[in-house]
Amino acid sequence: MNLKKLLLFQILLFGSIAVWGQQGMSLTEFNQNRLQKQQTAMTILGTWAIGNMALSGILAGKRSGSDKYFHQMNIGWNVVNLSLAGAGLYSALHADPGSFDLFQTITQQHRFQKILLFNAGLDLGYMAGGAYLMERSRRETGKRADQFLGFGQSILLQGAFLFVFDLSTYLVMASNNEEMQHLLSGLRFSGTQFSFCLTF
Repeated sequence: MNLKKLLLFQILLFGSIAVWGQQGMSLTEFNQNRLQKQQTAMTILGTWAIGNMALSGILAGKRSGSDKYFHQMNIGWNVVNLSLAGAGLYSALHADPGSFDLFQTITQQHRFQKILLFNAGLDLGYMAGGAYLMERSRRETGKRADQFLGFGQSILLQGAFLFVFDLSTYLVMASNNEEMQHLLSGLRFSGTQFSFCLTF
């Protein structure tokens, strides 16, 4: 792309941002809204993790058999959840909504949505794995039967929560796409050139 084409492309992008600001929220407001939704999602995940760790931490020492292993797995699983929630919350809190240009905004929006859908697929796998361990416990005896059953129940529960969480968060984030369409509605790319169309 030569200098003239690059300059024209930038003018079109800045023009689209200006028009979008008149039609709906500004680019900064869009990113502020996007980051706020991410903060809320990570707070929910972190709260779930802390609640599970606290409750299972208390009950693990008071239970025996499969219940003991259920609570042990809850603790271990939610150490990971809390770490992910903390990292995600830190990132969202320290991001400057005004620092994202158009390309970065689109990239961040769709990257987060793709991660959520991918995770929802993994969550189904976790649930299947938990169900398998529960079924496997029937063919075991003694301590191993308790471990398989307790671990399986925990993984099934955690997978089910994460599936609902990831899918719900995806739908919440996808509600931003309508505003994103306002931003991109005037941009056209023929394969060799960009154009910007204003509709009155």
